[in-house]
Formats: sequence, C-alpha cells, structure tokens
Amino acid sequence: MIKQIKRQKAKGKWQKCFGCESGVTLVELLIVVAIAGAMAMIALPAFSSGLETMRLSQASDSIAAFLNGALNRAERRQQVLEISFSTQDNRVLLRSVDGVFSRKLEMPDGIKIDAVLPRVPGDAAGRRFLLLPGATAPRIGVQLANRRGARRLVSVDPITGVPKIERPDNP
Repeated sequence: MIKQIKRQKAKGKWQKCFGCESGVTLVELLIVVAIAGAMAMIALPAFSSGLETMRLSQASDSIAAFLNGALNRAERRQQVLEISFSTQDNRVLLRSVDGVFSRKLEMPDGIKIDAVLPRVPGDAAGRRFLLLPGATAPRIGVQLANRRGARRLVSVDPITGVPKIERPDNP
C-alpha cells in the first residue's frame, strides 16, 4: 500500500490534471519552422561561398601537383612531354611525344581555366608546352577562376622549376 501511494505521488508530479493532453500546437510548429528557415537563408550564402573557395583551392592544388609531376617525369625518365591546356574543354592534358604515356586533369564544376600565361595573340583555345629533360622549366602560368570571380594563378618558377600558387590582387 505504501508503494501505491508513492506511485500516485510520482504520477502527480508529472501529470497535473487528469485528462489533460500536452503537445505542440500548429502555431508553435510553424514558428519553429520559420525560425529554422530564416537561419538557413542567412547561412546558405556563406556556406556556398566557402564551398566555391574550397573548390578553387583544390583545383589550384591539383594543377600545381600535375605540373610538378610532369616536370619530374620529364627529368627522371629523360622523356620529352607535351602539356596542353584547353580553355574550351576546361582540362589539362599531358602526353609523351611517342604516345605511350598520357594523363588528363579535368577541372571541377564551377572552376574554369581563365587564361594560360604568357598570353599569345590569336591563341584563344589553349596552349601547348614542351617539357624537355635537362632543360629549364618553361614559364607556364594558369589562371583559374570560380563563379564568384575569385582567382588563383598557378605558375612554374623557371629558375627552380617548382610550381607555386598565388592570389592575384585584381580579379
């Protein structure tokens, strides 16, 4: 009997009136959904901007690694390689002159090859460079851009032969 009294007291603490139902009204639910939607609207542009910047950084790192690998392969294997940049197809292609070796690098969505430097008049489709073993690295520069206008410049230092990534001041 003492246990029944304790159970009734415990029930009394949680349930104040017999037959009352607790829950969430439709108005309360709509208010919560509206607040969550407003927070998502505020955070979405910052989130998408961060994704665009991350894609641009990843693409520039990929180009730098691709160029570094091409320069190393030409030097270590004593093999003449041709590297071509296509601004229309938005990709980089590396081939050996004898046609045995071939690699391709495609740019991710939202990233485009904006320019290949140094610029040559009348060459809008792309550029080709030869990588000769034992020679100095050609002066190659690739400018990448995303949808928001942010840019990165990946270039090969002709003295050291090491690719570097820069952020141009003017977009």
